[in-house]
Amino acid sequence: MQDRAFVNGFCATFPGAEVSQPFGPDHDCWKVGGKMFAIIGQAGDGVSVKTDHADTARLLIETGRAIRAPYLHVSWARIPFGRVDDAELRERIATSYALIRAGLPKKLQAALG
Repeated sequence: MQDRAFVNGFCATFPGAEVSQPFGPDHDCWKVGGKMFAIIGQAGDGVSVKTDHADTARLLIETGRAIRAPYLHVSWARIPFGRVDDAELRERIATSYALIRAGLPKKLQAALG
């Protein structure tokens, strides 16, 4: 079942991934190298992830698989739980992690393992 525990459990498997709550105790913000890659908001009914391009986020929204991620750049999309299957949700989170990690300094990337 897709929920906060599902996302938190998956995010915790990534090297160097850390959870924090900079927006309050009801928000889980997953980061790698200090940069966000997944956010579960207060409602706990979906996860926001980074996509490779604003057009990708727009496509996810237009096809009904995501909605606009509030307060974030247009390259982010919020995927409400149940809109996509578990495999796609995991893939979207993994892609977000990979994009953020790839933007980190090479030395930091190497230190993550």
